Amino acid sequence: MSARPHRRAVLGTTLALGASALARPAVAQGAAARIVVVGGGFAGATAARLLAQAGLAVTLVEADERYTVCPFSNLVIAASRPMEAQVFGYEACRRDGVEVVHATARAVDTAARRVTLATGAALPYDRLVLAPGIDIRFDAVPGYDEAAVTLMPHAWKAGPQTILLRDRLAAMEDGGLVVMTVPANPYRCPPGPYERASLIAHYLKSRKPRSKLIVLDAKDTFSKQRLFQAAWTDLYPAHLEYVPLAAGGQVSSVEPATGTVATDFERYRAAVANVIPPQRAGAIAAAAGVADRSGWCPVDPTTFESRLQPGTHVIGDAAIGGAVPKSAFAANAEAKVCAAAIVELLRGRQPAEPRLVNTCYSLVAPDYGISVAGVYRPAGGLLADVPGAGGISPLDAEPAVRAQEARYAEAWFRTVTSEVFGP
Repeated sequence: MSARPHRRAVLGTTLALGASALARPAVAQGAAARIVVVGGGFAGATAARLLAQAGLAVTLVEADERYTVCPFSNLVIAASRPMEAQVFGYEACRRDGVEVVHATARAVDTAARRVTLATGAALPYDRLVLAPGIDIRFDAVPGYDEAAVTLMPHAWKAGPQTILLRDRLAAMEDGGLVVMTVPANPYRCPPGPYERASLIAHYLKSRKPRSKLIVLDAKDTFSKQRLFQAAWTDLYPAHLEYVPLAAGGQVSSVEPATGTVATDFERYRAAVANVIPPQRAGAIAAAAGVADRSGWCPVDPTTFESRLQPGTHVIGDAAIGGAVPKSAFAANAEAKVCAAAIVELLRGRQPAEPRLVNTCYSLVAPDYGISVAGVYRPAGGLLADVPGAGGISPLDAEPAVRAQEARYAEAWFRTVTSEVFGP
């Protein structure tokens, strides 16, 4: 990428997309249009609030009364952040006029345009927005099933799994081996495992200096690789060992009862095993018929309307975003584009071609940040990088620059959570 834009400029560009949607007056002919949004994370809550602010009748379906966010949860795992800082409610959604229903969506009848909840209630809609996030594929790693998560937590959905992995690290004796497994693409938050590896290594170095982390990766390349690996060499040479696919990083099976992680070449007996399996779109996506054979959801890149089910939009991690990563930043941006597109479609107008911005911040240590930014536009039926836009942290930056990036990451977190869930 070219020289990266200033971080505040990047955030401002993304927020401007939402401002344009907020500035739209209520839909004249379609003011009574009913919108159901399933999923109350960064994508769903953003879309629900913007659509309600545009004068539409919006119901947000979210199982949890309080939402636990993934960004910065790796700091919780590494005992550098309280879990309470990750939890948000839906009071701001309600203030905007969104009807919030805490229930699980079980089925979608796209012909009748109706969502059925686990309670048996049915919600009719004119347009449906699905933001179901991810589900773990428990058929992907031999030996790793739903029961295994209590012994080998994935912690890829923030909440109880985050606490479990944190507590298992805390209880481990100094000198114990930690093993993390990383799946092949695609999955939620491409840099996430490498940030987690960095922060676990930081924890071991400071709290359990005789312990070590081994990272087994099912691929050879990953986001911000040179930045991460340079930092690992500098900060954690004795505490982090990275094993890529070419060196035997592909996991062949796991044995939860013994803590064993096996590859074709080695068997690792872990005191703590963090298994991050392959993923797919949340279950309601398949129930609604918007997921294809990949397990993810193809969408129109201008409106995020499903290519499989007209009238249904898919945003956030569940969508096939082309070059756009499955990140919270991107989910928030996609929701803004989708909400503005729905307003236009209900008016009988063609939405304008969007531009999306994403910045992925990663912490290599609590005071050491790196980032990569991208700008995207529709091309060839997907979202593609805009040539010459975006950028990445310099490889040879001074410690003060890394500390500033960490502060930018914290500022982004405060800004986006306030925008999505309210102050």
